[in-house]
Amino acid sequence: MSLHPAVAAVRRCVRRSLDGLEPGDTVLVACSGGADSLALLSAAVFEGRKLSLRVVGVTVDHGLQDGSADQARKVVAQMAELGVDETGSVRVQVEGTGEGPEAAARQARYAVLEQMREHLGGSLVLLGHTRDDQAETVLLGLTRGSGARSLAGMRRGFDHYRRPLLDVGRDDTVTACQVQGIDFWDDPHNEDPGYTRVRVRRTVLPVLEEQLGPGVAAALARTADQVRDDVEALDALAQAAYDELRGGDGLPLDALHDHYRAIASRVLRLAALDAGATDSELFHAHVRALVDLAAGRTRGDVQLPGHVTAYVEDRCLRFRTTAVTP
Repeated sequence: MSLHPAVAAVRRCVRRSLDGLEPGDTVLVACSGGADSLALLSAAVFEGRKLSLRVVGVTVDHGLQDGSADQARKVVAQMAELGVDETGSVRVQVEGTGEGPEAAARQARYAVLEQMREHLGGSLVLLGHTRDDQAETVLLGLTRGSGARSLAGMRRGFDHYRRPLLDVGRDDTVTACQVQGIDFWDDPHNEDPGYTRVRVRRTVLPVLEEQLGPGVAAALARTADQVRDDVEALDALAQAAYDELRGGDGLPLDALHDHYRAIASRVLRLAALDAGATDSELFHAHVRALVDLAAGRTRGDVQLPGHVTAYVEDRCLRFRTTAVTP
């Protein structure tokens, strides 16, 4: 019997992500119990055995829904049935942030995944985001006016993390589970229109497909790849410029003005991060304010997240700790 195309597609993507690993290496797979992560886990077990890898399934209970602990136990049992070498389940405390509950849950999830990777000596952590997730991310970036960095979508890989399924649609992961007899969980949050991403998934993308024709999600994901290449090139140029310009007396603005705006704005962002600004809360509006300050279009100070204040003195951009009002 020939292998079903959906199963083959998932396994092929996972195989590429595992390229370069050595026998005995440990790979963690983040698994929520949904179709995407279970299809990913099944493929990782299959491909991992061929490479003599140690595959660990990890589920994170965010504690945001009634019965989440029971669901986590079910996922652990399911991961074991799929043949992982080891399972792990962690409950996290989701703290409120200025970016909303989704961002807070994501931060908590990545923090615990990194702790487990370090504890287990993992070489890679595989994440189950699909091409549809990428398309949704690009659309959300467009609506927020967040610039090229947001339009570039999710990275295929960073540090010890890989997203093997960005070339696979959600229909394929569902089909892959069905033909393999894998029961998957439909997270109620994925149907809650209170979440912007759910409205994009259930309403906006279907309308675009209906009005513009099929293939919109694939085109958006392809756009993300193209923009990502440009963003990474600009980021590398900006890092080189920043390394050349920065010094103990601040960032010299006359030399900064010799660079294109796309480079200069990135240099200013790097300087702000170095000064202690909070990366996850440093938005386009903050960088734009720094650009205007550096160009002399505004006077005074610019307050940044992380209790950092930027100001200009002696034709240099400098930073200080924001004064706390009693």
